[in-house]
Amino acid sequence: MVRIRKFLGAVAVVLAVTVGATGCGSRGGTATPEAAANPSESLVGISMPTQTSERWIADGGNVEKSLKGLGYKTDLQFANDDIPTQVSQIENMLTKGAKALIVAAIDGTTLTDVLAKAKEQNVKVIAYDRLINGTPNVDFYTTFDNYTVGVQQATSLLTGLGLVDASGKKVEGKGPFNVELFAGSPDDNNANFFWTGAMDTLKPYLDAGTLKVPSGQTKFEQAAILRWQAPVAQKRMEDILTAAYSSGTKLDGVLSPYDGLSIGIISALTSTGGYAKGDLPVVTGQDAEKGSVKSIIAGEQYSTIFKDTRQLGSQAVKMVDALLKGQEPEVNDTKTYNNKVKVVPAYLLKSLIITAENYKKELIDSGYYTDADVK
Repeated sequence: MVRIRKFLGAVAVVLAVTVGATGCGSRGGTATPEAAANPSESLVGISMPTQTSERWIADGGNVEKSLKGLGYKTDLQFANDDIPTQVSQIENMLTKGAKALIVAAIDGTTLTDVLAKAKEQNVKVIAYDRLINGTPNVDFYTTFDNYTVGVQQATSLLTGLGLVDASGKKVEGKGPFNVELFAGSPDDNNANFFWTGAMDTLKPYLDAGTLKVPSGQTKFEQAAILRWQAPVAQKRMEDILTAAYSSGTKLDGVLSPYDGLSIGIISALTSTGGYAKGDLPVVTGQDAEKGSVKSIIAGEQYSTIFKDTRQLGSQAVKMVDALLKGQEPEVNDTKTYNNKVKVVPAYLLKSLIITAENYKKELIDSGYYTDADVK
């Protein structure tokens, strides 16, 4: 009986160790060599929305370079803001045997079917900067703190108008100021976060009458610009100027959520609005695109929000590398980004307000741009 007990005890120990090791692997710990993908044999698909924005070209290039640096094969595609094209490109990546996908969606609600195919093939999916909605088949998300980006855009507008100082402290006795509001594309989940952050920041000033919107267009649906298109923003600004400012009312500021829109808005101001380039309203932006940085230096656009896409690309690559090696990617947010089916675990990065005062330190000295890039 003693020998039987010892034998059974030994078996129990072996079983416990085996189960414990299996449990560790399922939680995403360090993979066994058999479970880990060989980078040289693994294809990663990179799906970017468009080449009409220098930002997305840079993102795609950064991600591809980093993946290749780790030994992965890559398939980088740009969909030129056409949803069927993006779906077709992702399908082709799956046909080629992609092990993982990094996707910056044109419309975050249109990829359900193709990502179901990815799931069937056990392909890992990273949503890149734009949340993919309506599907359980997105594994992780990397982006910036998009609500904070909206807060920063509104804060820079208030700073430019002299309503808050450089430290963000409210300054009394100014205003009222006339402003107009622009929002991003309604099919981009981030646009809602930008808008909410900005409007939460501006609401006390709007309620107090310190800020006025002469067009009366204060709802997201009225301010939204489909696909973030500069010509559409320019036309909307021209229409607003004609309808609400033709009697000589002065426009003091424009909340713009993206540099491409800002360029269109400024074009409308200098043509239809008759504003001189050296005497423009305060115009905000986002993405620190070269054209807008040049505009800021020239005293035209007031500000932009710098989102260091080098960091974003690096985080996406780290996530893919971890997943393909059977490990759990690092995240710092597990509550915010509900895609209507699940809360997608995310890693959020920080952004910065850029003006003529700090562009050199943040953009040039950091190596993001050279002096020649913005001259």
